[in-house]
Amino acid sequence: MSNSDLTAILFLLLLLVSLAQLFGYLFAKIRQPKVVGEILAGIVLGPALLGRLHIGSYSFPELSRQHASILDFVYWMGLLLLMFLSGAETKQLFTREERREVGWLAVVGTGIPFAIGLVCGPRLATALSGPRGNKPSLVIILAVGVAVTSVPVISRIFADLKILHTRFARLVLGVAVLEDIVLWAALGVATALAGAAALEPRHMAYHLLSTVGFFALGLTVLPKAVKIINKSRFNVFAQHAPVAYALAVLLAYCAIAGALGVNLVFAAFLAGFAVVHKKRRLFAEALDVIGKVSFAFFIPIYFAMVGLKLDLVKAFSWRMLLLFLVGTCAIKLFSVALAGRLAGFRGLDLVNLAITTNARGGPGIVLASVAFDAGIINATFYTTLVLAAVLTSQFAGAWLEYVLRRGWPLLSSEPNNERVAVRDVAAVA
Repeated sequence: MSNSDLTAILFLLLLLVSLAQLFGYLFAKIRQPKVVGEILAGIVLGPALLGRLHIGSYSFPELSRQHASILDFVYWMGLLLLMFLSGAETKQLFTREERREVGWLAVVGTGIPFAIGLVCGPRLATALSGPRGNKPSLVIILAVGVAVTSVPVISRIFADLKILHTRFARLVLGVAVLEDIVLWAALGVATALAGAAALEPRHMAYHLLSTVGFFALGLTVLPKAVKIINKSRFNVFAQHAPVAYALAVLLAYCAIAGALGVNLVFAAFLAGFAVVHKKRRLFAEALDVIGKVSFAFFIPIYFAMVGLKLDLVKAFSWRMLLLFLVGTCAIKLFSVALAGRLAGFRGLDLVNLAITTNARGGPGIVLASVAFDAGIINATFYTTLVLAAVLTSQFAGAWLEYVLRRGWPLLSSEPNNERVAVRDVAAVA
């Protein structure tokens, strides 16, 4: 690599991370999800705005295409680290309290949108399909897109609003975790179907079985095996270099998944799910270090490049966005409200639960990225999925901030000490 090539790459990374952090900071200041600002940074650098300007003899999109292999590596590292940290966060945040309410909200609030997506998907296959998309894979992607809820973005919103300690937060995160585990498995099947579209039935069956089998082992057997290795007194690697050890677990999962033909995104999620060991502070600190570096550099660049891929000039349809956004939000809000009624909630409780669980956030964006990179969906539907994830997350954050500012309870059944703490936060804000 020549000095000029290296300079160009460093300049591209500087622009991406600087603008992503700047826009993320501005959005955080107005109490909106930081991820929205990071994606907006990519849009600003894209062909619709600053991408029209030229740096020397090249525009920013042209310069990024020249060094696509390096930028793609950073993009995928950001995605894998995001999923790794999301898997670890899932393990830490999951709670068995309020089983009845979480069960109703997860089964009904997710099941109805997913089923409607499966029913309506075949009629929309032609309009949404990418170069490698087939009807089964596209139907699954659409169903997941309707039903998905964001763990990372929702937890970030709760942390920013200082309501992570509340029963409302525990319920929503419990539902989101259960949803994500099931929906990530469905997404894994969809990508396996797309990858096996041109294969004979025997090879297609292998792809499906390897994906489902890897996911099943990753949720049951492998975490126990990793826990035993973590605790071993012979594990000098984990004791003296916990950060490197945690990253080694991530790389090992991805290497095994790649050898089996399983999508690396799911391997990264399962690696994070397995590596967390609550009884040892060592790995909590290691994950904290990895998280700081990832959220400072790799993950903002990933989201900025998601925005950069959005072609709002050639691959954008107001009609598709409006129909998808209104239709999926109506389905999700109705389903969660029905689930909340069955779980015993009423009034404002239902509104708060429905709007918050409608935030698609990070998983919605990852869904779009994975499906687009796999060739399952076309560029227009990719743009629609990303914008829907951004808008629903932004609205959820704005709504919760409004509720707190008005002094309304998040849940009418919230314990008194938690409601007092929330009112104090609202008063300070």
